[in-house]
Amino acid sequence: MHNVEATGAHVPALGFGTFRMAGEECSRAVSHALRVGYRHLDTAEIYENEDAVAAGIREAGIDRAELFLTTKAWMQDLSPAGVRKSLDGSLRRLDTDFVDLWLVHWPNSAFPIRETLQAMRAAVDEGAVRHLGVSNFPAALFEQAAAAGPIVCNQVEYHPYLSQRKVLAAARAHDAFVTAYAPLAMGKVSEDEVLARIGDRYGKTPAQIALRWLIQQPEVAAIPKASDLHHCEENLAVFDFSLTDEEMARIHALARGERLIDPDFGPQWDVD
Repeated sequence: MHNVEATGAHVPALGFGTFRMAGEECSRAVSHALRVGYRHLDTAEIYENEDAVAAGIREAGIDRAELFLTTKAWMQDLSPAGVRKSLDGSLRRLDTDFVDLWLVHWPNSAFPIRETLQAMRAAVDEGAVRHLGVSNFPAALFEQAAAAGPIVCNQVEYHPYLSQRKVLAAARAHDAFVTAYAPLAMGKVSEDEVLARIGDRYGKTPAQIALRWLIQQPEVAAIPKASDLHHCEENLAVFDFSLTDEEMARIHALARGERLIDPDFGPQWDVD
């Protein structure tokens, strides 16, 4: 499995997402993902599953030093005291002394991003966090965040039906990477004829083609969710082939501005 590298961070390009997973189902899925080779796990305070993720890690018996663990501070209170409380809770639930990547989950205009990131950087200085990033930040807001100090990541919805050209350009300009959540468009890629035809050439599913398309792009990681154990393993089998430039272009051409996760509290997004 290859890594994405940015500002000193070395991140497995394919991670395991846990959005809308909870309890024993989440623990079992995380444990299985680790046993079959995943080393990058993604969770968040608001998912209310950090304790289940920790249980899965313990069950798998993987050394903490082998893992890249991401969690996120919820947007409700991004004050210095608020983010500190968020981190302390996450560390306790995750049963770890540190997280590898800590993100601002959504921007909140009530809290200046510079002040939030300055407070979060104090946790880096003390060793409780290795790297900082943001999530769901349009390009212009990412630029504001990057101006506040080094951040390594912007995690956004990204799949073949949603271009993130501006977000990608902003991240690369600051030596950061983009993590794609909902990379399989909530399962929609499985019915895509273009992806299926490309997959026939390699003996791969449309989902595998979509994931390969993502991680083959510079400075892009992906975190597919898979509660089904077979799909978990299938998603990992994308490192034994490469797409041609023509195939990459055909998949880029599928973009149609289809945003699947766009809550009311979200910022105004750029339109590519």
